[in-house]
Amino acid sequence: MLENLIVFILASIIGSEVISKVPQTLHTPLMSGSNAVSGITMVGALVVAGMVADQWAMILGVVALVVATINVVGGFLVTDRMLQMFKRKE
Repeated sequence: MLENLIVFILASIIGSEVISKVPQTLHTPLMSGSNAVSGITMVGALVVAGMVADQWAMILGVVALVVATINVVGGFLVTDRMLQMFKRKE
């Protein structure tokens, strides 16, 4: 349990450091690409929430599912908005 918490904390710190170094012009394409990763996270969260007997793991799975869903929906909305900028105006 402690090892998982350490990995989670380190991944959060490294992830925020990596994202903070990305220029703003690349955030939209990266968000579009992260939808696939968030989709994989959603599948993993569903497995954890549905197959684990431990209540804390189930709660963590549900929280991961909610956060990944928000990320996927937000990514699709930003991608759609970006693609609307390239449409010809009639």
